[in-house]
Amino acid sequence: MTEFVTHTIESAPVAARPALEAAKAELGFIPNLYGNLAEAPAALQAYFDLSAQFDKTSLTPVERQVTLLAISVENNCEFCVAAHSVIARKMVKVPDAVVDALRAGTTLPDTHLEALAAFTRAVVRERGFVPSAAVDTFVKAGFTRQQVIEVVLAVSMKTLSNYANHLTHTKTNPEFAAESWKRKM
Repeated sequence: MTEFVTHTIESAPVAARPALEAAKAELGFIPNLYGNLAEAPAALQAYFDLSAQFDKTSLTPVERQVTLLAISVENNCEFCVAAHSVIARKMVKVPDAVVDALRAGTTLPDTHLEALAAFTRAVVRERGFVPSAAVDTFVKAGFTRQQVIEVVLAVSMKTLSNYANHLTHTKTNPEFAAESWKRKM
């Protein structure tokens, strides 16, 4: 089996080091996803760039975390579910009942956020071939056509990280361990 290195600043390719240094300065540690993506500096930078663009969308911080968690659960990404659960609960203050429902794959207690999660899961499951009726339901729930495309941006970002995590067998950092999650078989 091919083994991947979870890079440190010192072991990473030179082109990836500035991004890892910035992450460590901001977070106090380097998430293992970043250490693994550093193997391909362009992929690491692409993840940061997509994340920065997603932060500029019209979705609220809570809606963004709901979207990212829904995608990560749908893609069975243990690392990203743990990481985004910590971010959602601790940094963004998404209600525990919402985070718990997302992690369990059950209906969210907030109808607006449930419409977002359901649409997001449909985009992932259907690889973008979401029936027009599902798009209409999403828009009728108070979202916009712009936000339809912003969900696609989130799917792009999380597909990069979720698939990279699957291929590199990313371990959950201790900083995210309290929110460890096991994929559906």
